[in-house]
Order: sequence, then structure tokens, then C-alpha cells
Amino acid sequence: MPFIPHTDDDVKKMLNTIGAEHIDDLFDEIPATLKKECLAAIEQSKPELEVAQQLRLCASQDTRLSSFLGAGAYEHHIPAAVWEITTRGEFYTAYTPYQAEASQGSLQALYEYQSMIASLTALDVSNGSLYDGASALAEAVLMAVRANRKSKSKKILIPRTVHPAYRKVVHSIVRLQGIRIEEIDYHRQQGRIDPKSLPEKPEDFAALIIPQPNFFGCLEEVDALTRWAHSHQALVIAVVNPIATAVLHPPGEWGDEGADIACGEGQPLGIPLTSGGPYFGFMSCKQAIVRQMPGRIVGQTVDLDGKRGFSLTLQAREQHIRRSKATSNICTNQGLMVTAATIYMTLMGPGGLAHTASNSHAGLGELLHEATQIKGIEPAFSGTFFHETVLKIDKDIDSVLGSMLQSGILAGYKLADEYPELDQHLLVCVTETKSTADKVNYIAMLKKALES
Repeated sequence: MPFIPHTDDDVKKMLNTIGAEHIDDLFDEIPATLKKECLAAIEQSKPELEVAQQLRLCASQDTRLSSFLGAGAYEHHIPAAVWEITTRGEFYTAYTPYQAEASQGSLQALYEYQSMIASLTALDVSNGSLYDGASALAEAVLMAVRANRKSKSKKILIPRTVHPAYRKVVHSIVRLQGIRIEEIDYHRQQGRIDPKSLPEKPEDFAALIIPQPNFFGCLEEVDALTRWAHSHQALVIAVVNPIATAVLHPPGEWGDEGADIACGEGQPLGIPLTSGGPYFGFMSCKQAIVRQMPGRIVGQTVDLDGKRGFSLTLQAREQHIRRSKATSNICTNQGLMVTAATIYMTLMGPGGLAHTASNSHAGLGELLHEATQIKGIEPAFSGTFFHETVLKIDKDIDSVLGSMLQSGILAGYKLADEYPELDQHLLVCVTETKSTADKVNYIAMLKKALES
């Protein structure tokens, strides 16, 4: 708040009303061992003018880098109208619709969002979003264990080609619920799961997770993997890039029956890269298992006069039903981000999304062709890819990244920290925002970094 109107007398009256002597009494449940008397690095207060000056100084330290860094967060062009509309007061200050009498405008926006996500993934129904892609995958794992009536197992198969952060979040959320996560290694030459390496008679498992594209940018053999999972009575959880679904086979059409659940990170759909967030997670599924979906679903109906209206159809949260029966303890969704994504998808349309995806993929092809002409650089994997791929560089990656950063370029993501076997490997991403000049400059600085 820019201004707090309560005087000392106002505060005393409020405390007297509730029978408290001091504001600190409101926090007496916090153990004394967790309290700090003072935060040495934080000053008590400053005048508004000084605070504004300090914030401007901090903001001025941000630099405008040419980013070829993807790894789960992608820079795409966002039409100006997206956030011009999203930041209008009607949307910007609207809270999550908990009650059925929530604003019809907010409910309609969520309904349109759900319809578009369901269309992108070719599945029956979508919920009203989750926190982010990683927690969406964790929720999908919990959902799959509940929904798979054909399996008695609580084992989930997850490829190492799934985003490392997603795998960590899944482990953190489900590990105390008796769910076992078993990792599947990838083919070292192809950079993806080899369906032929999967056992013909595996131990009972509840679900297989399939990323598309995977963390290396490679395209998994989704049809073969989906058929393999379904042949063993397991569900399929698809983790997809929503931009890629505009040109790739959507999850609902994988194999013979389609994936059962699809989820992922919605950031590419009109959310800017603002120093690490906020993001939002999306999820869709088949109608047969919709009762196990977490969060909320907005439905379309008519009132007594036959007029079109919207209402919260499914609210499988601990605040709405008995805690023991809740499918999720999600406390809110990313409503504002979803509003932006809805406007973005509306403005872009299917053709615009496909154009964005195609241009991004073509741009990476151009960069890869030029980069592999440089001595000491070669493609790491032989598999097909989307707008992200891995380069093997015959030089210390840290020195290459440091050299290019000095030239104003975020050159990519170092893989060795998460994949020790991929030392001297760099994950590089190109989107439609990269001009020919950007790519030419990248190649020139890359040559310079290898020669220095």
C-alpha cells in the first residue's frame, strides 16, 4: 500500500477490541527461536523520496542482454495489447474467484482460457491453472496415482530428459506420500528415450511421464512411448511446451488413445521474462478422469431466463470439501497470468502460434548450421529438435559463457551441473525474437570466445 491511514490511536482501539495489548501478541504462536530481534541489513524506514531513488538505482543496474538462454523459460514477442488489457483495473486487482457469485467477466476469461488449452493439447478439459510447470507436473503425478484404477502401484516412471527442476519439485512434493519416482536414462547419441530399451514386462507402474520437447530440445518418440505405457495399463502424463503444440502432434493424439494428462509451463504464452517470474502451470486431461483433477474448472451454463452464464463447476480443493477428500491443497491459481495468456492466445490465434513456433525452429536451424562450422563445435545429439538444442564445445564452458557475457550475450545453459556426463555441453535456444543480426553477432562472439 502506498499509504497506511491508521493512527496510533486507531491501532490501540483495534487491539482493545480484540483483547490484545500489542501487535506482537498477534504472532505469539511463532516460536521465540524463530524470531530475530532485528534485520541488520534492512533499515527500519526511509522517506518516500529516498526509497524511490533507491529503487531507481536498483532498476538501473538491470542490463539488456541478448538472450539465447532457454531451459524452461522462453523469450517471445508479446503484442502490446496483451498487458495493456491485462493491467486494466478490472483484471489487475481481481482476486481468484472462490465463490460461485464471482465476477462473470473473470469466470468467462477463465472459461475461454480452459477452452484454448484443451484445444492446444487436444484433450477434453482443462483446469483454471496452477502455480507453475513444475508443481503442475507434481499435481499430475498425484492425479495419475489416484486415477489409475488398473494399477495397484504408486510407482511413476520419469525420464532424465524431463527438466531437472521439475524432477526435483516432483520428488519434494510426492516423496512423503508413498509414491516412488523411478528415473529412465536417455540414449547418449539421440538425446531422448529409446523405446527399444524399455522392458517388455516391466514391474507394475501407475504412469509414464513424457516430455515433448524434452529438456535438451529433442523430440521424444511420443507415439511409441504412449503405446508402450498403455499396453502395460499405465497412464501417460505429457509435459509439453504450449508453443510447440501449435506445430507438433498434440498430446491428445499421441499413440492410439492419446495421453491421459497434459501439463506444462504457460510462461511462453505472453508472460515476459521478469527476473525469474511469475509463471503459471497449465493442465488438461481426458473426461474420464476429470474428477481427479486439482484446482477449479469453470463451466458454461444458462440461467432461468436462458441467458448464457458461467459458474465454478469443479472445486476439488481442501477449502471446498473435506480435507481428506481433497485432490489438492492449492490455495490459489495464477489468475493474472492466465488472463494475459488468454489475451495472447486470442490475439495470436492458431496461425500466429504456429508462425511463432515455425520461426523459432527455423532460427535455431540457421544458428546451428553456422555454429557447427566453427572448429571445436559439434551437435551433441542426432535426434530431431524444436527451438532448442545442445552443442558440444571443445573448450571450458565457463570461460565461453564468461567471454560472451562480456559481449552482452547470454550464450546458453551449462548442462554439466545437472548432467555430469555432459561436461563441455551447452544448451542453446532461439526464438522468433532473434534477428539475423543477433545470430550473426552470436556466431562472431562464439568464434572469438573459442579463439581467446
